Amino acid sequence: MAATAAAQCLYLSCRFQSISLSSSSRPSATAFKPLSSSAHTSINAFSTGFVSVNHIIGRQVRRPVLIVCEAGKKADSAAKRARQAEKRRLYNKARKSEIRTRMRKVLEELDTLRKKTDAQPEEVIGIEKLIAEAYSVIDKAIQVGTLHKNTGARRKSRLARRKKAVEIHHGWYAPAPASEPAASTV
Repeated sequence: MAATAAAQCLYLSCRFQSISLSSSSRPSATAFKPLSSSAHTSINAFSTGFVSVNHIIGRQVRRPVLIVCEAGKKADSAAKRARQAEKRRLYNKARKSEIRTRMRKVLEELDTLRKKTDAQPEEVIGIEKLIAEAYSVIDKAIQVGTLHKNTGARRKSRLARRKKAVEIHHGWYAPAPASEPAASTV
């Protein structure tokens, strides 16, 4: 703990069932709650801070020694960090929901197109626009850190593979023949 955070420490060299602390240096402080004796305990005991109880063995006497330290109020920076984390969580939740919604719309359109018996190749153009919008949302989520880049790539690949499967199903897509490897001259 920093020197400014620690208000006072008490060294206790005896075993006890419970302890009540009172503040003589701070008459305006509220009464402390009793602590039970246990090793390595940190509990919220004060309205303005916390108490840390550490159980150690005394060197000379070989008896347990408890050190009770009162720390000051939780830093304002920690409260701000908690507020920021909550704001980010809600922002990311909304962004991920939008990604799932757009992917679901694309996949539903592709399933509908696949089930059609008299589908035309021009019908894919509308789906390609939906895919482009989904790609854009996924790329933005990667850019701002909501999604990992591999997760975004996997989701985009899933949409592209499903589109290609529909095109192959209807016979609109023919894979390009693999080119023959050029013979190397040595």
